Amino acid sequence: MSALELTVGPLMFLWSPERIADYYAAIAASPDVSRVYLGEVVCGKRSPLTVEPLLLAEEALTKAGKAVVWASQALPATPREARSVRELAEASALLEVNDVAALASLPKGAAFVAGPMLNLYNQSAVAALAARGCRRICANVELSLEAIAAIAKACPQVEIELFAYGRLPLALSGRCYHARAHKAHKDGCLFVCETDPDGMIVRTVDGEPFLAVNGIQTLSYGVHLADAEVGRLAAAGVKALRISPHTGDVHSVLAAFGAFVRGDLDGAGLRAAVTATRPPGPLINGYLYGRAGMLTVAER
Repeated sequence: MSALELTVGPLMFLWSPERIADYYAAIAASPDVSRVYLGEVVCGKRSPLTVEPLLLAEEALTKAGKAVVWASQALPATPREARSVRELAEASALLEVNDVAALASLPKGAAFVAGPMLNLYNQSAVAALAARGCRRICANVELSLEAIAAIAKACPQVEIELFAYGRLPLALSGRCYHARAHKAHKDGCLFVCETDPDGMIVRTVDGEPFLAVNGIQTLSYGVHLADAEVGRLAAAGVKALRISPHTGDVHSVLAAFGAFVRGDLDGAGLRAAVTATRPPGPLINGYLYGRAGMLTVAER
């Protein structure tokens, strides 16, 4: 059985140019990562702050032999954001689509990747996109391995990438709660989301951490970890595991996943190694097993 491919998803948070450079230098140095997705996928207002460091990251990653795929914004809300999505679609050899509006700008028959922010919950939806040129999907984070296996069986022409590490992208809003929490509004947000490089914790009325907010995006509080055994993932049709960028010991996270996809670590070993890096929230995996996403389920 060949090792699963290891990829890195687009950065969802607003980081400083220095943090971006350091993170992607680590990715470039990793022998296990083969593909990296770049682009502003959450808030178009951030693009002027991140475009230059991301272009520099693309250069470094390409020199290191990594395949770079640009990802489009989810929920473009202004004419400028829609224009940016259109320009990216027209310029990219392969695009990760995170909003269906981007499909209208792709050349007819052009290959693309369906990102995890599209609503693809069954094989009929995936088949419809495959007819439009979709070659790979990053499966929706709520899908169980059983549901993913059904999609893989029905659509063998489409590669399946699994969101394997990171706070789960759950929803997007036209409003920015992150700004409101700082007594600002969306148009005058002062980019307060930069103060929370892994998202801002949201607590229940009882003070328990529940979710995280990243600008207009709602994330899980827990950090999802796809720690099902490699054989089980492969049997479900998974071809690649996606790491979502977070702060912390990226070198150790990459090393743990590299050992996992090579078969040198089992699921329990992966969990122990990632736990040792002190991720920004508790490790969860419930969605993989058809349970509530915030749960931690032992593999059955």
